[in-house]
Amino acid sequence: MDVQDVLKRIVPLDERWLAQAQERLDRLAIPRGSLGRLMELGRQFAAIRRSARPTITRRKIFTFAADHGVVAEGVSAFPREVTRQMVFNFIRGGAGINVLARHAGVDVAVVDIGVDYEFPPLEGLIVRKVARGTRNMAREPAMTRAEALRALEVGSELARAAAADGCEIIGTGDMGIGNTTPSSAIIAVFSGLPAAQVTGRGTGISDAALAAKIDAIERALTLHRPDRSDPIDVLATVGGLEIAGIAGLILGAAAEGLAVVIDGLISTAGAVIAYELNPAVSQYLFAGHLSVEQGHRVMLAHMGLRPLVDLDLRLGEGTGAAVGIWLVEAGVKVLTEMLTFDEAGVTPGA
Repeated sequence: MDVQDVLKRIVPLDERWLAQAQERLDRLAIPRGSLGRLMELGRQFAAIRRSARPTITRRKIFTFAADHGVVAEGVSAFPREVTRQMVFNFIRGGAGINVLARHAGVDVAVVDIGVDYEFPPLEGLIVRKVARGTRNMAREPAMTRAEALRALEVGSELARAAAADGCEIIGTGDMGIGNTTPSSAIIAVFSGLPAAQVTGRGTGISDAALAAKIDAIERALTLHRPDRSDPIDVLATVGGLEIAGIAGLILGAAAEGLAVVIDGLISTAGAVIAYELNPAVSQYLFAGHLSVEQGHRVMLAHMGLRPLVDLDLRLGEGTGAAVGIWLVEAGVKVLTEMLTFDEAGVTPGA
């Protein structure tokens, strides 16, 4: 199914489901609204699933991996080879995302959508390689439009498969040395803010590397002049393959009625692309956390999303999504497992 077909299937949440969930929440045997945002999470999830008593039985995080040509501009503290090395670590179960996903009871699927390496067959690795990394966006477009569209389709296909497999909620994650650079470029385009205002230190780079990173973004924006009215043009000229995969996953999930918990800067850049293609997707999103990357706050505000927690996270991989899924599930259990005043035999206050 191509991207346009997926976009046509995305509809805003039905207010009737929101109202039905709120009606039950208002009758729970607690002071009204006393569980705050947990109650909001349950209500939103009920509307996404179109169910008064939704359940979560299957949870999965998709960690998309890809390389970036812009690394040649000295924008990262780590070499390009770390991308593939971390993919092996994910498969071994030894990375941050594996630890937090196990804690939250979430499966992890690692997706090679653009790593500059040919992996042997590995259990747990989904190979959907569109290209062996992007080109250097500071000197040429990161991708062709066809590559960007194909990466979007990869993501939407994975969402459709997850829905068929019984998932009710999915999370987004990333791995790609240099990928905070295209992410910052994307939000610079859509926010209209200067690159310096939305660009952070990523892997903990030096002042000199940060200056090089901002310069690379500014040169890319000047060279390509991405068309803000055409999100696929933005994605192709200054984006990344994993960012495109995440955007497609979000679009596909919204079309299938799945809830999506997004991680930090890179995942949210993908969410911004999806949002610009169809703003209704924001109603299917939960922002797992607030990253210390300065552009992340701008991205979330752009889509009207509030982060669930602020823990000074900046790892990526889907770690913030794992925390967020755990919290969304808590909100769903508040809605579905707590008793109302009538059910509990408790007399409410006047």
